Amino acid sequence: MESQGEPAASPRGTKRKASDDLPRGSRKIQPLAQDVINKIAAGEIIVAPVHALKELIENSVDAGATQLEVVVKDGGLKLLQITDNGHGIDKDDLSLLCERFTTSKLKAFEDLQSIETYGFRGEALASISHIAHLTVVTRTAESSCAWRAQYADGKLVPPKPGQSAEPKSQAGRQGTQITVEDLFYSIPTRRRAFRSHSEEYAKIIDMVGRHAIHCAHVGFSCKKHGESARSLQIPVNASTVDRIRAVHGTQIANEVVHWTTSNERWGFKADAWVSNANYSVKKTILLLFINHRAVESSAIKKAIDATYATFLPKGGHPFVYLSLEIEPNRVDVNVHPTKREVNFLNEDEIIEAICDEIRSELAKVDTSRTFLTQTLLPGSRLDTPARSAKKSGQPSPDIPSIGGAPKFTPKTPAQRPYENNLVRTDAKSRKITTMFTPTHIGEAGSSHQASRAPPDEMEYERTDREYTSCKLVSIRDLRQEVREAMHNELTDVFSELIFIGVVDIRRRIAAIQSGVKLFLVDYGMVSNEYFYQVGLTDFMNFGRLRLDPPLNLRELLEIGAAYEREQSQTIQDEDSMDQGEEIDWDEVVETVMQQLIARREMLTEYLMIDISEDGELGSLPLLVKGYTPSMAKLPTFLLRLGPHVDWTDEKQCFQTFLTELASFYTPEALPSAPDPVDSAQVQMEDAEIVGRRNELAKAVEHVLFPAFRGRIVATKGLLKGVVEIANLKGLYRVFERC
Repeated sequence: MESQGEPAASPRGTKRKASDDLPRGSRKIQPLAQDVINKIAAGEIIVAPVHALKELIENSVDAGATQLEVVVKDGGLKLLQITDNGHGIDKDDLSLLCERFTTSKLKAFEDLQSIETYGFRGEALASISHIAHLTVVTRTAESSCAWRAQYADGKLVPPKPGQSAEPKSQAGRQGTQITVEDLFYSIPTRRRAFRSHSEEYAKIIDMVGRHAIHCAHVGFSCKKHGESARSLQIPVNASTVDRIRAVHGTQIANEVVHWTTSNERWGFKADAWVSNANYSVKKTILLLFINHRAVESSAIKKAIDATYATFLPKGGHPFVYLSLEIEPNRVDVNVHPTKREVNFLNEDEIIEAICDEIRSELAKVDTSRTFLTQTLLPGSRLDTPARSAKKSGQPSPDIPSIGGAPKFTPKTPAQRPYENNLVRTDAKSRKITTMFTPTHIGEAGSSHQASRAPPDEMEYERTDREYTSCKLVSIRDLRQEVREAMHNELTDVFSELIFIGVVDIRRRIAAIQSGVKLFLVDYGMVSNEYFYQVGLTDFMNFGRLRLDPPLNLRELLEIGAAYEREQSQTIQDEDSMDQGEEIDWDEVVETVMQQLIARREMLTEYLMIDISEDGELGSLPLLVKGYTPSMAKLPTFLLRLGPHVDWTDEKQCFQTFLTELASFYTPEALPSAPDPVDSAQVQMEDAEIVGRRNELAKAVEHVLFPAFRGRIVATKGLLKGVVEIANLKGLYRVFERC
């Protein structure tokens, strides 16, 4: 209904006519306020936290930094901090630092034709100061102290009302620390548009990783605020391959090839690390730098994808890190507010030259393309259910017995088994490790093995102690948590596993077969979970590992404290910014010792740890027969029972204690065997290390993995420690295409 005396509302989307009555002067062209101009410009340059970080990283690298540390909170919206050890900023320049178009890298427009630095327009810090709270702490080599300045809307502001806005002196090391807080606080609609902090943090990690791979001789680290562990850390002296491995994983790093090319006619040089034909992913990973600036180019990406299409399986895509150096006078860098895109002359010719080089390199590598598979060995036979029944004289599974009389079913045509469904079921058949020379496998030993006496066999004796039923509610709840975290498919994999061999004893990786699939398993992670579950299921019923003679508890704790002191000192030396409070290790040793002696009755009753009043350690819990944990880990295990076990709550106490016990029982990481070709290294290797490596390899094959097959409940957390590397059916499809 329309009210009388009022015009009808115009339809939605109707354009206003020029003849409509308007207040006088409302259609005049007027200049925008400077504050509005600055906020519009800031919105074009800083679209997300990752764009602010990109600008700050580029400024730090331009300043000659060799170490960059990034701290992020709430995906960069709450806090984004970058610290470098570059040249720093003079105090006299701090007043101009956040004004628009103030820069030390550009003086005339013609300088754009020869610009070789990351930033040049002087808009990054100015834009950030209009949409966030910006704090800068900087010190130059010539300055006797650091200077702290705060900015808002491009100008210096006082830290508190009523104070001076001038920079304040404070202690600090050479370099610059820029802290961006409450990003987009002045643009609430854009701030609300960011739905996930983890998604923004993932973008930040990707941006830091890109620059970490490209910027040689610059160390990078990135972590979340309040967390000690770093999401990404790249040492200063890391090689390009090591940087790729740290950012994108070992699988890519092991399959990249390096090539360079140049052409004086087109004025460019290219340096690239690209994946070979053995590697492919569902989405192309392209790290593109043009004149050391991280950019994007759809033309280059499409051309590279088209080049790889003839080498990779359908749906496969490559990893490419490409650094292009083009003569500056051929590049227009000033075409995008965020400098994400650039234009350069002879684009088609340069792209074609790059693709030709990729084709040439892939053609070389393609001749050595590898496929992993499991085949039947010569002379072996496949045992079918019917054949097995015939051998044993039992009825065939197809002929069930009812009441003792065989009932015959209609005969069906025999079906030929497909090779891609064949699985080795006889564990006595020849194994892959027998094909290697003795120096290549841990269980056979090296040249030291013959001279080393075999270890004494462990003696066991049975006691009259009866089985004790554990009725503690806390243990029952912990067992239930394990059952709820069970991963059915992975549990089936372990229940049907066939051990193949230890792949890397230093990284604790072994290969297993389950069904028609081949897996790499982090047996350190799996062992930790297995021993934790043994601790729950056998609680109060462990065996005893007697120590004869008993060991002095104080001496063991002092050894553990000395080791921890050395480790903490090493960490402080590597990361000088993390200077924690000095720990009184003598006090720690005394406190832990008193805790263990005071609770020795509980330790004996529940966990079979015998400690005398005088502090003598007489026994430890025995979790599995035939395997003894490394006694080198005993001092650290005992020391951690103090601060890492919650003695105040029953459930937490048992959970944390069993976690530490599982860690103690987990196989240690030992150095890999030297190359047998290098006889000098083989002879120089410590005989004790060789013996420990051989004994551990035997225990892993003959004790631990059979135990995993028999009783482990594979939880969802173990998915990170099990990687499928081959599937026989999938490999047959690959061969059909070849």
